[in-house]
Amino acid sequence: MERAFLMVNLRRIHSHLLSTMLVAVLLASPLATAAPESEYWAFWDKNNPASEVVVDHGPWQAILDEYLVFRPEGNRFRYRYVSAADRASLEDYLESLTSRDPRELTKAEQKAYWINLYNALTVNLILSEYPVESITDIGPWYQFGPWNMTITSVAGEELTLNDIEHRILRPLWRDERIHYAVNCASIGCPDLAQDAFTAENTEPMLDELAMLFVQQEKGVSLAGGRLTVSRIYEWYQGDFTSQGGKGVIRYLRYIAPPALARKLSRYSGSIEYQYNWALNEVE
Repeated sequence: MERAFLMVNLRRIHSHLLSTMLVAVLLASPLATAAPESEYWAFWDKNNPASEVVVDHGPWQAILDEYLVFRPEGNRFRYRYVSAADRASLEDYLESLTSRDPRELTKAEQKAYWINLYNALTVNLILSEYPVESITDIGPWYQFGPWNMTITSVAGEELTLNDIEHRILRPLWRDERIHYAVNCASIGCPDLAQDAFTAENTEPMLDELAMLFVQQEKGVSLAGGRLTVSRIYEWYQGDFTSQGGKGVIRYLRYIAPPALARKLSRYSGSIEYQYNWALNEVE
């Protein structure tokens, strides 16, 4: 009896170890963090230029005002302090977004709608699983993170976070600045913006977020004769440039402040890439 019990437990331990090893192999694989391609989804390629509807993003702004903490090196979010009332407000806001058909909005309203929806869904996802050390801890064990999980439904279509970013925002707008706007709740990610996006402020905010990111160490670091940049410039190189590594440097020179741009113009070495998947929470 004891021997049988011991054998059962050994089998369970062996199975657990195999599963753990498989997860480690998957996460270590380049495929684990390979960026999805931009994939056109014709269903969403529709807008109403005559629409006068202005989507209310006030509830999302209230959440940002209360829980987002500005840090020069990168904004942080106070996940552990979100009250039950504010959590309900966030869910009501998401319901207000997903209950409408964004194809009936103007193109400018749509852009703000999808960016805010992505970011609010991500924060809500973290809150639903909190405490977690990284967003990559969420989701099926055989996938890297939650980005391919069905997370909401809009206009009768089920959506994942990857759908919103790679099948709607990227292909419909073809704007590399999208990568500075959608936030993956990680320290290495471009900052979660302090302001909700609107039809009026989206374009200047995207410019500001891009310039901010290249001035942060997590975005661009040129020290000791070594250039280290965020891995988003590797994952989405085709969105930023079609000319490879040297093209990335030229792109960074274009949006960098003058002092950094001059240093980049003189740099002739290789590029190293970095990314920190730790949760962007206030310590």
